[in-house]
Amino acid sequence: MPSPATDTPHPPWWQAFWPAPQAVDARERLRGAGGAGIGILITAIVGHLAMRLGMPAWIVAPMGASAVLVFAVPASPLAQPWSVVGGNTLSALIGIICATWGGSTEWAAAVAVAGAIGVMFALRCLHPPGGASALLMVVAGVTDPRYAIFPVLLNSVLLASVGVVYNNLTGRRYPHAQLPAKPSESKDDLDAVLARYNQVLDISRDDLQALLEQTRSEGYRRRLAELQCSDVMSRDPITVEYGTSLQEAWALLREKRIKALPVVDTRRRIIGIVTLADFMRTADLDLHEGFGQKLKQLIRSTGRTHSDKPEVVGQIMARTVRVASEHRKLVDLVPLFGSSGHHHIPVIGEGERLVGILTQSDVVAALAEPPVR
Repeated sequence: MPSPATDTPHPPWWQAFWPAPQAVDARERLRGAGGAGIGILITAIVGHLAMRLGMPAWIVAPMGASAVLVFAVPASPLAQPWSVVGGNTLSALIGIICATWGGSTEWAAAVAVAGAIGVMFALRCLHPPGGASALLMVVAGVTDPRYAIFPVLLNSVLLASVGVVYNNLTGRRYPHAQLPAKPSESKDDLDAVLARYNQVLDISRDDLQALLEQTRSEGYRRRLAELQCSDVMSRDPITVEYGTSLQEAWALLREKRIKALPVVDTRRRIIGIVTLADFMRTADLDLHEGFGQKLKQLIRSTGRTHSDKPEVVGQIMARTVRVASEHRKLVDLVPLFGSSGHHHIPVIGEGERLVGILTQSDVVAALAEPPVR
């Protein structure tokens, strides 16, 4: 039997007989049980009323199994209205045909269940209780085709209708759309894996995709919660001092292909930061006219002790700098990059000395790594 590839060793075979705990709370369990009770009650009452009009039966046993699916697992592809109505009704009709066939009950039962599964597969209404509907017709010796209409069809329609109303009133989408997802690389990968798995899954494709994406996001959140600035920052960043000439600072930005230079004092403590934006603002480069000439005039040194234009980094740098401790959690700083317009955050260590710089690229690189499991 094919199974998804995994690096986790398989447990002993006997453990497969022990059920895993259900990942639902008491409220959801009560919701499912209550819905099933209401669904069967309404179906039974209407069935009894119809029976007074001369119908042969009021409710069939497979409705109990259908109720479990409709109300306890309403997201399952096996529990959707067409699966309930089509699966039960068509299977019952096949069972009636097999019962009419006249062969031995054993053979008729086997052919009925097998035929019902084949038809449900073909018509996209696979519904486990459908197998019971087919078998019931054979065992009970039902040969009247009208039995598939009443009670089976009526029961199924009533139960599915109650399911639509009850599930939506209690916060569960039903019917659960089984629509193909929009093409994307990750979803194409999922299709390829599902094709190799080649088994019916009791979960819709879109729900499976959503669960995988939520699991991946949860892994990223956990990873961010564990990471500190020191884990992802760029170490030993290139720095300048207050008196560094604009020409030298500009050359460093261009040569190293970076967008910011921390400005430090002699003890390597942050006193400011200079960015490409500071050069553009000071040179009045908002207008494209004379772009190159304005920049050259800004960074060219006059050689005089007094000048009408800025000569050194300290004259154009931003003095208010957002910094972070090397032990600060990365998750605390993500909002700064997303909403506050910060692109570079200097990281300080012991004695408030600069030990690194955190950029948007560093955060993206941290997220791109596979989440720790």
